[in-house]
Amino acid sequence: QVQLVESGGGSVQAGGSLRLSCTASRDTYSGNCMGWFRQAPGKEREGVARVSTPGGTTYYADSVKGRFTISLDSAKNTVYLQMNGLKPEDTAMYYCAAKRRGSVCYTGVTDFVYWGQGTQVTVSS
Repeated sequence: QVQLVESGGGSVQAGGSLRLSCTASRDTYSGNCMGWFRQAPGKEREGVARVSTPGGTTYYADSVKGRFTISLDSAKNTVYLQMNGLKPEDTAMYYCAAKRRGSVCYTGVTDFVYWGQGTQVTVSS
């Protein structure tokens, strides 16, 4: 059974930082594309960042480029999202997601099929 276990959300003031973690089963992590999405109340879900595993090629939404960094720890089957320079508009539920094993990242954000439970990020002004 595919499991994506997230942690690391919380509340910070604008300009602060948070790091989200997502640990996957080895079968899900290896040779795949994993990513982070977010959804704020009343808004559509947005792909924030994604990374090929274990190669490490990364892709970012324009809204987070230069502020967020997605990275890997292959020894732990874990994907991280380091969020710096947080803004109130970053407030959302953040979800870790994965495609089916063997998938690639360059095809975009439309074929993620496995999802974590979500972790809340709240940024106050």
